[in-house]
Amino acid sequence: MSAAAPVALTPVGYDPASISPLPALMRQRLLILDGAMGTMIQRYPLEEEDFRGERFANHSHPLRGNNDLLSLTRPDIIRAIHAEYFAAGADMVETNTFSGTTIAQADYALEHVV
Repeated sequence: MSAAAPVALTPVGYDPASISPLPALMRQRLLILDGAMGTMIQRYPLEEEDFRGERFANHSHPLRGNNDLLSLTRPDIIRAIHAEYFAAGADMVETNTFSGTTIAQADYALEHVV
């Protein structure tokens, strides 16, 4: 049996530059990315309730330290950190999903959320 010919998945008329300015900007200059999220999150005096929010209020396991949950339970903190990076000159920021995998979330019995 011979392998099937590759199928082009690019839509007709697709132009990446029309969706994102990144390729053009990267040809012009170096771009600055944000820094460590965990370090910035640690500056906030967060308690168990901050990680639980309403969605996980009755969850059976402790959630403190699960920084990825803050994207859901305290998005104001994540937005504030991203705003600080932009104010400091970052061109782009990454998502707060360092431990957003089923393996990492199993430590908190939250693998079903990923």
